[in-house]
Amino acid sequence: MLTSSPHHATMSPVLFLLMLFGAICSFGKPMTREEKQKLRNQVVEMFDHAYQNYMDHAYPADELMPLTCRGRVRGLEPSRGDVDDALGKFSLTLIDTLDTLVLLNKTTEFEAAVRRVLSDVRLDNDIVVSVFETNIRVLGGLLGGHSMAVMLKEGEQHMQWYQDELLHMAKDLGLRLLPAFNTSSGLPYPRVNLKHGVRGPETRTGTETDTCTACAGTMILEFAALSRFTGDPVFEEHARRALDFLWEKRQRNSNLVGTTINIHSGEWVRRDSGVGAGIDSYYEYLLKAYVLLGDDEFLQRFNTHYASIMKYISQPPLLLDVHIHKPLLPARTWMDSLLAFFPGLQVLKGDIRPAIETHEMLYQVTKKHNFLPEAFTTDFRVHWAQHPLRPEFAESTYFLYKATGDPYYLEAGRTILFNLNRFARVPCGFAAMKDVRTGSHEDRMDSFFLAEMFKYLFLLFAEAEDLPFDVEDYVFTTEAHLLPLSLSTAPYSSAPTSNRTSDEELDDSNFDWTCPNTRLLFPDPAFPRNLREPIRSAVDKSCPRPAPYREPGMGRPPLRAQDFMANNPEHLELLRRMGVSLIHLKDGRVQLVQHATQAVSAVAAEDGVRFMQEMMELSSQQQKEQLPPRAIQIVSHPFFGRVVLTAGPAQFGTDLSKSATGVRGFVTVAEPYSGCSEITNAEYVQGHIALLQRGQCMFAEKARHIQKAGAIGGIVIDDNEGSSSDTAPLFQMAGDGRNTDDVTVPLLFLFHKEGNILLEALKEYREVEVLLSDKARDRAAIFKGKTLPGSLIEGSADVQEAEEDTRTEATTPTSCEPVSQSQISTVGLDEVSPAREEVSPVATPAEEAPQEETSNMDAQADSAQPKEEERDSEKTKEPEGDTDSSSQSVDELLADWREDLEAFKQMEKDEL
Repeated sequence: MLTSSPHHATMSPVLFLLMLFGAICSFGKPMTREEKQKLRNQVVEMFDHAYQNYMDHAYPADELMPLTCRGRVRGLEPSRGDVDDALGKFSLTLIDTLDTLVLLNKTTEFEAAVRRVLSDVRLDNDIVVSVFETNIRVLGGLLGGHSMAVMLKEGEQHMQWYQDELLHMAKDLGLRLLPAFNTSSGLPYPRVNLKHGVRGPETRTGTETDTCTACAGTMILEFAALSRFTGDPVFEEHARRALDFLWEKRQRNSNLVGTTINIHSGEWVRRDSGVGAGIDSYYEYLLKAYVLLGDDEFLQRFNTHYASIMKYISQPPLLLDVHIHKPLLPARTWMDSLLAFFPGLQVLKGDIRPAIETHEMLYQVTKKHNFLPEAFTTDFRVHWAQHPLRPEFAESTYFLYKATGDPYYLEAGRTILFNLNRFARVPCGFAAMKDVRTGSHEDRMDSFFLAEMFKYLFLLFAEAEDLPFDVEDYVFTTEAHLLPLSLSTAPYSSAPTSNRTSDEELDDSNFDWTCPNTRLLFPDPAFPRNLREPIRSAVDKSCPRPAPYREPGMGRPPLRAQDFMANNPEHLELLRRMGVSLIHLKDGRVQLVQHATQAVSAVAAEDGVRFMQEMMELSSQQQKEQLPPRAIQIVSHPFFGRVVLTAGPAQFGTDLSKSATGVRGFVTVAEPYSGCSEITNAEYVQGHIALLQRGQCMFAEKARHIQKAGAIGGIVIDDNEGSSSDTAPLFQMAGDGRNTDDVTVPLLFLFHKEGNILLEALKEYREVEVLLSDKARDRAAIFKGKTLPGSLIEGSADVQEAEEDTRTEATTPTSCEPVSQSQISTVGLDEVSPAREEVSPVATPAEEAPQEETSNMDAQADSAQPKEEERDSEKTKEPEGDTDSSSQSVDELLADWREDLEAFKQMEKDEL
């Protein structure tokens, strides 16, 4: 049984640092046993350095302060806020390290440490501690130490004097934590006084109303183990009750949980949801509770949550928080380092492919900054610069090596060792990084560094004969403490209560993909490398890359959704080999349909399924809250603001809704008309609003080119003849998957009909001035301070008509119908809504399709159909319209458009 592992639920805003250095590039070269032994010995030496300095300079204090070579005693040092709640004057680091000593074959030191704990540590201190931290570090440490002591005693060589003393201490501590669970919901208070509980003024706690999801949901392993070891069911009952309550309070549509919850009412206080700080170990403990206790209900709950995580939060290789009520809306644009445990949990789940991808992203960030910053942005820059020597990345590295056997992960472990010794090692231990960018230190060495980091690194480089016991017989808690799987058969006198209703029967499908045979998943050990290549290139391009491995059945690496271009013949051939068909619809949309039976091989079919899933995930990534339409108002002669064209907004560039005046200027056609390369007529574009044709590249790329040429704005005109805002959903231009903060000019989108009005006006009048704004402006505001044309004098019929026409705003239809497919996987570019998931399409347009990172079914897939003429070859400044349109006069076009102005009025009434 693969046993995934830990991390910590609360992020302390402590700073830490690091300097860049050239990372070693390795591409799966086998590591010799001698090399592994050398690294394993180095791990032991590093542990000795940290542990001995704690014992020499800090014990019996809770933690070592490695810069000043003294112990951290709560109350004697300046308060660090919530992070100090882990300290309870109970020699925290020593208890947290007990089972690490055994794993590293330090049996003599372990026996001495147990004797010290029994003689020196008191648990009845009048001090307020974190229930969560005390549970995973102290209770978990005592139980892990007890498990090791029992194992050694059974070997009849060590600990023969041991009579369950650590277990008795664990029960004493468990009883001191129980008062925290005295709430109507069953969720524990976040803090408890070890001597006085939570009630009464002497406790100095019990007034809190909120707790984090992980704080309440990370009790079951330790509390159930305590019940199974002692035969007292009260601990497991309370932990189960808390988990049951969190499950009941999940958001039923998204099946996600928030980050912070009111312990009395059960209302979500923070509704953002992810897999990092505040939630992380809740998910971990659901799966591990199934592993340790054998209760199928925990697995069902985990798999329900996991499906939603992969649907909404996972955007490979990223894991981004979303809102539980609107899971298609990102809650933030950065990730915290605690989510680094998640690839390890995915190994336990059996979903190894996304684990490889996310781990690779984390590895590249680590090589970029030497350590994982406490938080980093989606473009891998530092968001919070601290690094308190967290072990989650080492944890996932070990589990991925265990699952794949890929020596690449041994090299990742070597990198971790190198960075710790080079940047964090100090004479009295290892110091946390205050800022990874500068390399400055913080005077702290948390207990989890000894409890977790050295366990995973030792296991990574160890051979089976190096281990004093079989780790497969244990499950790792979130603090990497070892609990024996034999507890699943231990007596539990009280039958677990179940909140499952009749319509929530266990679904067999929820038990798939658990503990797989990884040799079947990855017949070629080089396959994981192919998953890492594009991620490595995206984060760090400083290392030379080997020729990509050619996959059996495909003859080439699998096509990734983010690389797909609908007008690329090679990509279309790859789709065919994967059993994916591309269908061009009449309105310019593209629909993808997969028939697995039509793939050239089973491997190709699997990649086809993966491609379709990626396309869906990429679509979800761009499903942001729909922006309202924008207006393009023609203000020059003879229109004078009376013609307003419905325009689609962009998710980047100037936000016209925040501009009181909008952007006003004369239009000119950019050359090349596609805007996909450097603008050659920059002298005409400078200071003007550039007209561009849709296609051949991303919208953001067009914006960057015209901005570089000096344009003050841009208008993209649809190349799909006949398209109109009358019949098509509002088109919203998305970015290119990268940071678009550099784009500062506004960019709007016109369908073909509206764009042709503008082009015809330009042909007839040569100089056409427009106003780009969030809604049509009043004529008086447009011409404020200017002499009005003679025909537009105050009180005239023309003025009244103009004022009516310009007090309007754009509107577009928003309804759409799903595409029905049976017994096939189907996805449409510009929105993904496969029939098998029965998701109703949403009319949210997306990016340009040629290099599309997301796609929506009901907006038009850009450049899906190759055109007869190459757009880059269009060099005329004023492109001709279609035959029908060119034969119409401007007055006739305006007559056609007058009907649309009524829609603007309705939109204004709706306050959109």
